[in-house]
Formats: sequence, structure tokens, C-alpha cells
Amino acid sequence: MYKLIASWLGIGYVGRGGGTVAAVACCLGLYLTRASGPGQHVVPAALLTAGLLAAGTLAAQKVEPAWGKDSYRVVIDEVAGMWLGMLFVPVTGPSLLAGLVLFRFFDIRKPLGIRAMERLPGGLGVMMDDVLAGLYTNALLQLGVKFHLF
Repeated sequence: MYKLIASWLGIGYVGRGGGTVAAVACCLGLYLTRASGPGQHVVPAALLTAGLLAAGTLAAQKVEPAWGKDSYRVVIDEVAGMWLGMLFVPVTGPSLLAGLVLFRFFDIRKPLGIRAMERLPGGLGVMMDDVLAGLYTNALLQLGVKFHLF
């Protein structure tokens, strides 16, 4: 079960580029579930976010002995980071594309303290760099919303 969660239903097994594939899958899921709706309600979105972060941290922790530290197979962190990046942002084609590009930039380049998060132990270290990348992404997207870019 932990391997299934950590690999986000097997996406992590694609190998190289699995993080991008997982982030794109998250975008597709967000688009299909939120694009036509009135937006997110705070409580369900917060509960889903907390559940995703908890399950991801636990799963990453549990698979680390078998897969090694921050294995390429673990992509739940990208899903959680992308989800956080789009949290409370109107889901449109342009906002999703901007969110994906921003999130992958922050996740790959790891500026502004993101790299330091990887030094945290176990599953926490796996998840927190992507969480911070998602938070930076969200802050920039919220500015875009404020200035009517999306």
C-alpha cells in the first residue's frame, strides 16, 4: 500500500521524468474535478491537503528502507506540492500551465531555502522541499489572481 501511495498509483515507476508526469497528472485531476465547479470550499480543501501531506510523509518514510533516500519512484511529494501550488487558485488552462511551470521551476532549481528542506530526516525531508516549492508557487499564482492574470 505504501509503495502505491508513494509512487502515486505507479507513476513513479516511469523513471526519468516521473516527477513531471506526476505533476501533470495532478493538473489533469484538478482540471477535471474543479474546472467547471464554483471553486474550492475551505474545509474540504484543507482536509484533503492535510490528508495528502500526512499520507505522503508516511508513505515516503515507509518505502525509504527499500527504495533509498528520496527515490525517483516517490512522486507523492510532487503531487502534494502541485496541489498546494494550486490551492485556492481558480482552475483554468492558463492558471494550471503557470502553476505547473512555476512549481517545476521551484522543484528542480530549489532556490530560496527549498534545498535545505531536503536535509530533514526521512519522509519529512522528501515532502518538505516540494511543499515549500508549492507554497512559493501558490504565492505567485495568488498575485496573478489579484492582478487578474487568470
